[in-house]
Formats: sequence, structure tokens, C-alpha cells
Amino acid sequence: MCQISVFVEEKGKQEKVMENVTGLAVTPEGVVLSAFFEEPKTLPHFVISRIDFLGGRVILARDGS
Repeated sequence: MCQISVFVEEKGKQEKVMENVTGLAVTPEGVVLSAFFEEPKTLPHFVISRIDFLGGRVILARDGS
């Protein structure tokens, strides 16, 4: 099973916000993350900065608009 971790990057530092992510949706309210056995987490004002498929990492950054 693929294990994806999502990180928020601010001021050059990365903080893990969720691991074992099973779903990610970009909505008008923000990025919504879901994982087994956890409530979905919405991160308002964030966008996908980059995805490392081999490393199993998604990096989010603040929306600049």
C-alpha cells in the first residue's frame, strides 16, 4: 500500500500535517485530506506546491492570492 505524507512548507521549514493519506481534494475551501480512521482535515488557503511520488510526499504552500 502506498503511504503518502502531506507536509506544509512555510518560511523554508516543513511540518507534517497528516500521514497515510488516502485522499486529497482541492476545493474552494482549501485542500481536504483524508486518511483511514481519521476525520478529514481541511487546510484553508493552501495549494499543492509539489508532489514526490517516489518519496510519498505532498508539499503544500500558502496560497499567494
